[in-house]
Amino acid sequence: QAIQAINGHTNMSAEEFTNMIFQKIDVNNDGELTLEEFITGVERDGDLMELITKSFDLSNVLKVIQSG
Repeated sequence: QAIQAINGHTNMSAEEFTNMIFQKIDVNNDGELTLEEFITGVERDGDLMELITKSFDLSNVLKVIQSG
């Protein structure tokens, strides 16, 4: 939730975000994500790839820390 908030993605809860991920990339609908499913799913979904990439971009965190 903190990473989502720092990156401006506050419009959904952590639970909603998790449900969205599962709906998009749990291809066998077993309620679990294998590493392979996760990687393949993220690679196939441009919006999800962008969101994940931004989540690991810590430049916004540094800006928040620097500004106090």
